[in-house]
Amino acid sequence: MRQAFEAWAQRDGHIVRRREDKPEEYLVYETQRRWLIWQAALAHGQKAAAETPQKFAPSENPQQPQKMQADEASVRNRVLNEVLDAFSELDDNAGVEGIVKVIQSLKKKHRAAAEEKA
Repeated sequence: MRQAFEAWAQRDGHIVRRREDKPEEYLVYETQRRWLIWQAALAHGQKAAAETPQKFAPSENPQQPQKMQADEASVRNRVLNEVLDAFSELDDNAGVEGIVKVIQSLKKKHRAAAEEKA
């Protein structure tokens, strides 16, 4: 894992020399910070893969994208349609304030739907 990080860091222009008194740490603060982020991202990915192995399991044919479950696809389509409908009602001159209002109204609808289910 460290070798992959160091190869990436060197390609990105970072200094990968380690401290002499603490060889597990890098000499340059930014490299050390990126190393910690790298480790956290890998740990998070492993945790997510362990929690939902079916999403990360290799398919029989790796060239074909994994098929989405029908309910997941319908939820994504419904959400996309709601967002598109909300933004289609937006005035061309609304600017950022209009976008914020649309987002807030979508959040209110989501909260109301969640409260209704509960």
